[in-house]
Amino acid sequence: MKTTLPKYQIIFLHLAFWAFILALPFLLKPSTMPLSPPTRPIPRFSFTELFAIFTLINIPVFYINSEILISKIFQKKGILAYLLTAIVLIVGIFFLQTLVKDIFFPDQYLPRTGLSFQLLFFLAISASYRIISDNLKNEQEKKEQETEKLKSELSFLRSQISPHFIFNVLNSIVSLSRRKPERVEPVVVKLSDLMRYMLYESDDAKVSLERESQYLRAYIELQQLRFGDDIEIHFDMNNLDETQTIEPMLLIPFVENAFKHGVGMIEKPTIDIDLHTKSNQLIFEVKNKVNRQFKETKDSASGIGLNNVKRRLELLYPDSHQLTIKDEEDFYLIHLVIG
Repeated sequence: MKTTLPKYQIIFLHLAFWAFILALPFLLKPSTMPLSPPTRPIPRFSFTELFAIFTLINIPVFYINSEILISKIFQKKGILAYLLTAIVLIVGIFFLQTLVKDIFFPDQYLPRTGLSFQLLFFLAISASYRIISDNLKNEQEKKEQETEKLKSELSFLRSQISPHFIFNVLNSIVSLSRRKPERVEPVVVKLSDLMRYMLYESDDAKVSLERESQYLRAYIELQQLRFGDDIEIHFDMNNLDETQTIEPMLLIPFVENAFKHGVGMIEKPTIDIDLHTKSNQLIFEVKNKVNRQFKETKDSASGIGLNNVKRRLELLYPDSHQLTIKDEEDFYLIHLVIG
């Protein structure tokens, strides 16, 4: 979100500010006339009118101080150089005020204290304006840099998901072609559906929970085609608000991990997957049976999926997610809450 306003809005606010400053003396001017006649000649201009006239002189002072003295001198050459140039500016403005008075208001009384206070007031306001404006601009640039950095990192993490997923599925197809070749064709068809989602829909920042759940279901059906009755799979999607949105392909690494480590050398392998929403929270749980006596041989890519999704959760839902991983005696459990 931008912290600075568009240029036309800034110009409008400046014009409104100066219109208010010029009108302020007239708004505060007493509306009643004195009851007794004046004992001295009425001056050509009232103090209120003179205040407004000399405010016009101080408008350039405001921008000279904010755009030149603060930006060019104070921020680049230090406070001493700024104070010296500010003193020169103040002396020059006092001289200009005296010159204007002598030429246009020779018989008019001008309170020097009031004019000095007015000048110092505008200098202080312009310095505050420039410092606050620069701080907002720096903060916005910093946020934009952080946003671009996060986008780049998320893009890199997403790019890792597809190859990792495809490698796992291709390994499954190779294994299936040796053991149950009649099941290869429906697996390849199901894989094409999954890849269509990965290629054409996963580039969106968010997808509906309905679409993501369909993707999960398609992946699970693919694994069911691969393993048949060799594994017991439970997938529950009751009480699901399908209108909610989620980062695409955020949940699949947990399911992949369950199938990768929850089958093979395990008696009666079981995988339980539960996805539902409650009070605007997404709750996702994956539980798979494990064999502690069997030591898996892990390749260099092992763990990429889980580490990837953990980092994506940190980037996308830094303060609105809770990931619990339990490595129990007979089961491996992940419990994720988003929202």
